[in-house]
Amino acid sequence: MESPYKGKTGLRRLINAFGYSVDGLAAAYRNEDAFRQEVLMAIILVPLAIYLGSDAVAKALMIGSVLLVIIVELLNSAIEATVDRISLENHQLAKRAKDIGSAAVLISLINLVVVWGLLILG
Repeated sequence: MESPYKGKTGLRRLINAFGYSVDGLAAAYRNEDAFRQEVLMAIILVPLAIYLGSDAVAKALMIGSVLLVIIVELLNSAIEATVDRISLENHQLAKRAKDIGSAAVLISLINLVVVWGLLILG
């Protein structure tokens, strides 16, 4: 069955896409503890980056590293939801998919620490 929203163009497509994005953010916030924690982290770190960043490039790198964590967490949450939708039984491929998604979040967090450390400590 094809989505009735496929094939929409122009302003209608943009409005639909925006609505789906808002729905996705709301679902992640409602259902994912890690996402809520990372949103709280962003609420603290983005203003701190504006204050601590020595120039526009430093501020952009610091804020970008925070947003990257949120982006990767959203993708990880989508992978986990998809795997759980397919089956809740223990399966090696399901574990691998979830572990790889988790590893991506970890790498994005390490990136955040490295970027902030380099820009603050020199």
